[in-house]
Amino acid sequence: MKKLGDTPHSIDILAYALMSNHFHLLVRQRQENAITQTLANISNSYAKYFNIKHHRVGPLYQGPFKAVHVETDQQLLHLSRYIHINPVVAGTMTQAELLSSARTSFPEYLRHAGTSFIDIKPILSYFVSPQSYKIFVFDQIAYGKELEKIKHLSLEEKV
Repeated sequence: MKKLGDTPHSIDILAYALMSNHFHLLVRQRQENAITQTLANISNSYAKYFNIKHHRVGPLYQGPFKAVHVETDQQLLHLSRYIHINPVVAGTMTQAELLSSARTSFPEYLRHAGTSFIDIKPILSYFVSPQSYKIFVFDQIAYGKELEKIKHLSLEEKV
């Protein structure tokens, strides 16, 4: 992820979670098409690396990345929470592991570290302290786990 922060395209990374078969990024675009260009470069570079390492050819991804425009502050905050709790809700990480794992940007928010490639200011500016953000995030873990148990009952189209 550090390399992603060094990309020349005009994006700011606000949050991330690396899952076993996908990843979530919350990014702010500072110039038109920067997200598309950056993710295309990353995807192509990783596919090339993976294919060489595993002596294979062909695409790694099922389809293009999906992007959603965040329109409100409320959406921004809930999306950051969703991204940070995703590994816990999916059962690939415990709450205790979430506090220190490099697989998410959540520990950056708790340390309030300014040295990272993650821009924590836009999210933390809505909270009085990193601890209040932690409470905000952890507040929805149990609810998220319950939703995960019943998601197969949804009539929404599978994409």
